[in-house]
Amino acid sequence: MKATIDIPDSLFHQAKATAAEQGCSLKDFFTEAVRERLGRKAALPNLDKPWMRAFGGLRDLHAETRRLDRVIRQEFERLDD
Repeated sequence: MKATIDIPDSLFHQAKATAAEQGCSLKDFFTEAVRERLGRKAALPNLDKPWMRAFGGLRDLHAETRRLDRVIRQEFERLDD
């Protein structure tokens, strides 16, 4: 499908140069960029809310925080003994 889009000249030149460096066409470069952006949106669907933009992207760190809390608690229990 053909479409006409309006983007800033500097962004267009940067995209064109990057596509050339990667050895791909501008069409393929933009297709991949849009596909990647849509994939990120699908992975984090609620980032359209202002508070989710700030904190929702950290959701995957909850498990790591619980793990660190457990390690710290175990170390303190060892020290108390």
